[in-house]
Amino acid sequence: MIRIALVVGSTRPGRRGTAAARWALDTAAASPAVAGGRASIDILNVADFDLPLLDEPVPAAFGAYAQSHTRRWSQAVAAFDAFVFVTPEYNHSFPAALKNALDYLFAEWQHKVAGFVGYGTSGGIRAVEQLRQVMGELKVADVPTQVALSMFTDFTFTDPTDPTDPGTCTPAPHHAETLTRMLEEIIAWSAALVPLRAEAQPVTS
Repeated sequence: MIRIALVVGSTRPGRRGTAAARWALDTAAASPAVAGGRASIDILNVADFDLPLLDEPVPAAFGAYAQSHTRRWSQAVAAFDAFVFVTPEYNHSFPAALKNALDYLFAEWQHKVAGFVGYGTSGGIRAVEQLRQVMGELKVADVPTQVALSMFTDFTFTDPTDPTDPGTCTPAPHHAETLTRMLEEIIAWSAALVPLRAEAQPVTS
């Protein structure tokens, strides 16, 4: 079974990423891949780990972690074979908190697979393009299919004039079809990379 994490990349109070991740989790649970037992999927929320700005004295590539929060984050990430990054777009890129969380680790990402659920006024498309560059450096294989959720059409708000209203993620049906196709790509690539993950050096610190 391929273990997939839905990584909620925003840590902003009232973030809409939580609603997007819940929709993705429910949609994935009903997909043939997850319902059929070929994959499992869980939410991995960056905000739950309270990571400060990178405070490790040794670069992540060495895997020598001094901080307890790093070791906790390392164990959580290492438990998964693939990731779906749920990210907003901030100023043509993805959140600094997500970049910080990625930079904390190295080996834990390698030879795994990534997909993306972007959201924002432009569907988070530019944030995902930036993330793809980072994935390449981390030796993560990113699949081409991605979900792009619009704040205008794919979320419902109690008060549309209230910027603190996290809203409910209510995407059009074609987004569920895209997510299902993306999961199939992730599973196929993740299965192909099993030998490389088996050869990777474990993180011991």
